[in-house]
Amino acid sequence: MTARLRAALAGLPVYVPGKTVPGAIKLASNETVFGPLPSVRAAIERATDVINRYPDNGSVALKAALAKHLSSATAADFAPEHVAVGCGSVSLCQQLVQITSSVGDEVVFGWRSFELYPPQAQVAGATDIKVQLTDHTFDLYAMLAAVTERTRLIFICNPNNPTSTVVDPDALTRFVQAVPSDALIAIDEAYVEYIRDGMLPDSLGLVRAHSNVVVLRTFSKAYGLAGLRVGYAVGHPDVITALDKVYVPFTATSVSQAAAIASLDAADELLARTDAVVAERVRISAALRDAGFTLPPSQANFVWLPLGPRTRDFVEQAANARIVVRPYGTDGVRVTIGAPEENDTLLRFATGWI
Repeated sequence: MTARLRAALAGLPVYVPGKTVPGAIKLASNETVFGPLPSVRAAIERATDVINRYPDNGSVALKAALAKHLSSATAADFAPEHVAVGCGSVSLCQQLVQITSSVGDEVVFGWRSFELYPPQAQVAGATDIKVQLTDHTFDLYAMLAAVTERTRLIFICNPNNPTSTVVDPDALTRFVQAVPSDALIAIDEAYVEYIRDGMLPDSLGLVRAHSNVVVLRTFSKAYGLAGLRVGYAVGHPDVITALDKVYVPFTATSVSQAAAIASLDAADELLARTDAVVAERVRISAALRDAGFTLPPSQANFVWLPLGPRTRDFVEQAANARIVVRPYGTDGVRVTIGAPEENDTLLRFATGWI
């Protein structure tokens, strides 16, 4: 006799991370090629002195540092009560589902998008509403049409993972204004630091103007702390209080909190490194198009190759060439922007493959 498990779990996939193959070039997980700055490494080392103690469960110092950082980046003032901290932004996605949705409720998002949106909604007993992308981009008009009286949560992944695109900033503002105020809108900005070309939305301004908007960000990408798992949400104090109620205690470790604070202190230097990634993104995108690939304009640290039924062959042949990329069914392949020499190897393979 085995334990009875929830029927809702039947058929749910287990999250599959990007593969790591010893000796291969890994372009599957959207990690930055840059390690922590010396000042951040020093903070991490100091934090190990007290890892015999539990971390600050309220992330008081980190929330204060984030509030100061956010206030300096926008015309609005943010206080610690506007900020929640989580074990990466993905845990905050789950917390948002928990505080908004259960049986009979609906969670709306574009598709294809972040793989964990559907199972997180389904585990809560809610119905996931997938709205087809248009030109590999969230179709906000179609999403608005999909909103019903049962809609409790809307995810807008911007830039979208895995298709690399962003929505028009003005269209996002109009969308927020049109959505009923009792539906929570989560703008998932894990890759926001890589947005260029005038496509950066005033998402923090939307938070201050609309109590039903929350922004998710992470230290995993541009800040280079993927292995420490720390992210944050910015929203109305009532939403933040609710997020804190379903936070799993102590999951933001003392080491991750110390590293995040040190990273904020060095934010200008860290974010300047995104320019090198963007330059490589532009170079790789142009070279792939010249080789005959069709791909949408990327605003992230990866590119999207919509290869359809050829997806599997590309992935298998890349693996034979010791390059690991990320497939998404038969929709396409996501390729992380790596170091220049890694990108050159990818280009040689891709040009030969096509």
